[in-house]
Amino acid sequence: MKTLLPYVSTPEDLRALPAELLPGLAGEIRAFLIDKVSARGGHLGSNLGIVELTIALHRVFDSPADVIVFDTGHQAYVHKILTGRRDAFDALRCRGGLSGYPSRQESAHDHMDSSHASTALSYADGMAKARHLAGDGARAVVAVVGDGALTGGVAWEALNNLGAAGHRPVIVVLNDNGRSYAPTHGGCADHLGRMRASPGVAVFENLGLRYLGPVDGHDIPALERAMRAARELRAPVVIHCVTRKGRGYEPAERDLDEHLHAIPVTDPATGRPLTPSPKTWTHAFAEHLCALGERRPDLVAITAAMPGPTGLAAFGRRFPERMFDVGIAEQQALASAAGMAMSGLHPVVAIYATFLNRAFDQVLMDIALHRLPVTLVLDRAGITGPDGPSHHGMWDLAALALVPGMRVAAPRDVVRLCELLEEAVEHDGPTALRFPKSPASVEIPPAGSVGDVDVLSSSGQDVLLVAIGPMAEPCLSAGAMLSAAGVGLTVVDPRWVIPVSRDLRRVVAGGRLVVTVEDGLAASGAGALVRQACGPGQRVVNLGLPCEFIGQGSRSELLAEAGLTGQGIAYAIRKELDRWPL
Repeated sequence: MKTLLPYVSTPEDLRALPAELLPGLAGEIRAFLIDKVSARGGHLGSNLGIVELTIALHRVFDSPADVIVFDTGHQAYVHKILTGRRDAFDALRCRGGLSGYPSRQESAHDHMDSSHASTALSYADGMAKARHLAGDGARAVVAVVGDGALTGGVAWEALNNLGAAGHRPVIVVLNDNGRSYAPTHGGCADHLGRMRASPGVAVFENLGLRYLGPVDGHDIPALERAMRAARELRAPVVIHCVTRKGRGYEPAERDLDEHLHAIPVTDPATGRPLTPSPKTWTHAFAEHLCALGERRPDLVAITAAMPGPTGLAAFGRRFPERMFDVGIAEQQALASAAGMAMSGLHPVVAIYATFLNRAFDQVLMDIALHRLPVTLVLDRAGITGPDGPSHHGMWDLAALALVPGMRVAAPRDVVRLCELLEEAVEHDGPTALRFPKSPASVEIPPAGSVGDVDVLSSSGQDVLLVAIGPMAEPCLSAGAMLSAAGVGLTVVDPRWVIPVSRDLRRVVAGGRLVVTVEDGLAASGAGALVRQACGPGQRVVNLGLPCEFIGQGSRSELLAEAGLTGQGIAYAIRKELDRWPL
């Protein structure tokens, strides 16, 4: 049979196809996704489940004149294929290549870049308001959201507004597969489950929105009928589409542990990684938290819908009554942690560093204001790699530096991770630990110490190099290069990087040139606090990431571009010494 996919590059091409050819096209798209995503890595399960739904969207709505926004965005691969970007999948999530999320720089069909969850309904609400004011209410605004997105509070804030604005129609396409990263929990998930089994009055109708469904999300004619009906209603409406995550790919359909939600380079025949997964920082954290849980019955764990990726799944299996998945709701995670801490528990909240941004107020006003013993474990801190600007965890040190009473640790290796986790859960106030998305580093034992500050190497006191967490390894490399060239240099690791400790103040006071290195913002992170702690006239150089949105690429590529390699650090120090010799 003649293949169809090479001839479908635009929504116009798709609309020209006879309906009877669409199931074949859906099969070709799935085969394409399995082939390309297996070769490069990326989000697979979520995109396999939305093939027919996306086909129907682009046949009924006229993108980009009709706005289609995808919540989270990792479910937009099929949308990219159907809007002229099929050939770019060979460079999926590579530096300078195709983004794994919607990107306004790539296409007029993409209307937002952010890939944090639960926000698409608010974007759609704002767009509909703007179109109404401009007298352009004839065009549709469509928000594609997963059931997991409805565990986030901001989604309900938007629904509250949408339901009260019958004259501003927004079509909410609810892609309900019962999962986000993990099975969806909570009252909304239970309600949708009841609606799938026995349709009745939907909660959305009580909020003022019309409800259509449930619709089989893999039945293109049924989807098209529902979408056309929704458009004709000229009112806010929810189309409840029931889909199966991983549809059409047996390894993904039976993947209850979400290994095929986002995959590395994989054997497409089996769905298994081509190379064994190395032990990561997350694995080390998971193991030690379970050990702590055995000794500390007051220890509880909280995840925002990602027990597996943050390492809390093992704790949940060991202590099911002491692990809480609050859904994609970081604010709820931290505010509820405050309540637990007020009641005698010690919560450990494990989230991606980038998602801490969403709950800064809770860190500041609910946890720190009350000086509560809550430990934040920030996975994927610093440069994360191919997920791009919305996922780099590079803002956490700058944000936490503003929080009174907050102590932040940045372990340089997994041995220190375990030590610092022990210290954190013993502390009587708020703490945070941050570590990167990368294989677990080799142990870097200290050569000595000054109180809590580890001395990693020393060939003199001309330059004091303060390494923040995983930057210890490149700092040691830079130190070796400079020492070989006759520069007297000492490398230290503060371990606890916020606030600047008395021990670190003593250490930096003896440095003629103090250089800090971190994989956070150079201008406003831990290094900036060290600069403030130095004496008048003392020379300080802060190395780190620029205050800008950094694109996708491998972690090693992006760190090298920022000068955060041994060679880059040595070059920056040599340049400073050439300008102002000691």
